[in-house]
Amino acid sequence: MIKIGMMIGDRYEILEKIGTGGMSDVYKAKDHKLNRFVAVKVLKQEFSENANFVSKFRIEAQAAAGLMHPNIVNVYDVGEEGGIYYIVMELVEGITLKKYIEKKARLSVKEAISIAIQVSMGIQAAHNNHIIHRDIKPQNIIISKEGKVKVTDFGIAKAATSNTITSNVMGSVHYTSPEQARGGYSDEKSDIYSLGITMFEMLTGRVPFNGETTVAIAIKHIQEELPPPREFVPEIPVSVEQIVCKCCQKSPDRRYQSMEELIADLKQSLINPDEDFVKVIDPDEEASTRMITDKDMAQIKRQSNKRDSMDDAMRLKKDHVRNYVEEDEEDEEEDEDWDEDEDDEDYDPKMEKITTILAIVAALLIACIVIFLIGKTFGIFSFGSGADQAAQEETEQVEMIRVVGMNVEDAKRALLELGLTPEIQYEVNSAYAVGTVLRASVQDGLMVDKNTNIILTVAESSEGITVPGVTGKSQAEATSILEKAGFVVNVTQSYDSTVENGYVISQSPEEATTAPEGSSITIRVSQGTEENKVRVPNVIGLTEMDAVASLTESGLTVGTVSEVTNEDAALTDKVCYQSYSVGSYVDKRTAIDLKVSTGPEQVTYRYSEGITAPTEDPNYKDGMAVTVTVTTADGTQLLSTQTSSFPVSVNYTGIKSPTGVITFTFTVQTEDTTTTDPDTGETVTVPGGSQEKTVKREINFTQE
Repeated sequence: MIKIGMMIGDRYEILEKIGTGGMSDVYKAKDHKLNRFVAVKVLKQEFSENANFVSKFRIEAQAAAGLMHPNIVNVYDVGEEGGIYYIVMELVEGITLKKYIEKKARLSVKEAISIAIQVSMGIQAAHNNHIIHRDIKPQNIIISKEGKVKVTDFGIAKAATSNTITSNVMGSVHYTSPEQARGGYSDEKSDIYSLGITMFEMLTGRVPFNGETTVAIAIKHIQEELPPPREFVPEIPVSVEQIVCKCCQKSPDRRYQSMEELIADLKQSLINPDEDFVKVIDPDEEASTRMITDKDMAQIKRQSNKRDSMDDAMRLKKDHVRNYVEEDEEDEEEDEDWDEDEDDEDYDPKMEKITTILAIVAALLIACIVIFLIGKTFGIFSFGSGADQAAQEETEQVEMIRVVGMNVEDAKRALLELGLTPEIQYEVNSAYAVGTVLRASVQDGLMVDKNTNIILTVAESSEGITVPGVTGKSQAEATSILEKAGFVVNVTQSYDSTVENGYVISQSPEEATTAPEGSSITIRVSQGTEENKVRVPNVIGLTEMDAVASLTESGLTVGTVSEVTNEDAALTDKVCYQSYSVGSYVDKRTAIDLKVSTGPEQVTYRYSEGITAPTEDPNYKDGMAVTVTVTTADGTQLLSTQTSSFPVSVNYTGIKSPTGVITFTFTVQTEDTTTTDPDTGETVTVPGGSQEKTVKREINFTQE
């Protein structure tokens, strides 16, 4: 029986009950080993007594503990103590998506898609680890106080359905897939269907199918077509409606086949919401029927049995924590007849379709592998850090050096070594030697991007050659004209929508000015309209959800998202790093890696030694009973014990304060004392007694 204040697992102190579900209760607890708050989900007693259920509960929870993703409520630990079975999870304080929808009536398209993208990323991570949620719904999606979206309740769905536990599933049946409603086999595409229903509710503020009983709602999922979301909210873009409808196809083969496909379309809908790019594939039209042998049939069945055995060891489901356990949240009952049907050796016509699809997929995989090997052999495909390094170098910044007073050739050489592009223009000035740099367009000491054009104004004598005008001419023609006039040509390139690709935008020095013979003339040549380049926005300081929306709206994609420590406390739970510089131009759909700050790095200390007796007080005698307490500077009590034997061995880790104090408290017995009055000769006896003594000893902890 769980009680407030009790310690389980020798490290988790139960603080308060924060929620309850169909099969478990959730408590807020403190992990004293890592000094952090966690959520502890405890299996209810009626399920703890079911040995078969407990066995499956352990398997599912242990599998979930391997899932670590920013969009998943992570599982830290699994344990059992005195018949109490528990899972330790990340504590997330926030609001469920269900409550958020109820609060706002319905969400904007941009907000709904941004949330759907983050949910999809979390589910994708689970699917990549062969874990299926089976109960995706707004009640199981958390929006934290910082705006981060997390999927929860990966706990005990498979364990529950494997034991055919009967429960009220009214809260889940609104989002269940047709195959789950039939009691059949469910896979990754069942989660895609449930996510589609969730997106429908975010966009319209209502669920598509409703009824008086769970059976009536389940039948609608099986038989009735999904009502178009635009019937309820006409301003929903076409592409977003098509994405929802594709997710909610009755046949799993007509839905998105993976979360990657769904994420790609969701991001595309943010960029081009009104385009008709969503493709619904009819497998009956895409694949033709072919005969298969008995050997093929046996192999397919073996593979199917193997996959089911893997799923039985991996899938899980977990309850809510903190403010988001719904009263109607219960686990659904699934039928076990699927496993029995697998043992049926009779011919199944559906196997023809399955075999055809498998054959097509295998052929495509083989073709991709062959193309990849050929391309890699001939150098067509290039991978590795070289491209990434080049991209980073393009956006790297350097400090402008002082070039005023230098010879122009020395200045050009120094700027080129920094990665800057010098442009030369001349000015008649008899006060300085010919070729001396008079001015630069960028002040020394400033930070500038590499490849920035630096205009140098150089002194020349009154004698010189008139610079011909080449603006508007082709690069080849301009080069020819300038070289014939006795100049050396430098070429830089930039995008310009008003000048045709390959033609000169500008020149430096300008037309009709004079320049020494043999000096350099820089021409800027157009690369045409900037069609495939986009400017990288600044997402530093944004929440992950806002950063994803900003990048996708700019035509970019999100690469890897990782969590790191950052000394700036203001950036906690916000993006603190992006892999491309703000304002740089990159190709459309370039993946931008993000890092989200978990806050400043926590320095921890340890205290491992023997506490010696309080000999600082001369009244202390060996064998006295002493109360010893160890308290850190921040008020955390590490030890409180009574002993008469020293030294006392202690070993504490994860301490946050660098210093502390040891307090010794003991009682001293005093003897009777007799004194004589020198004037009267009268003697006075003071009886002895007990006196409490306190000794304090400051200590320093060792940094871990």
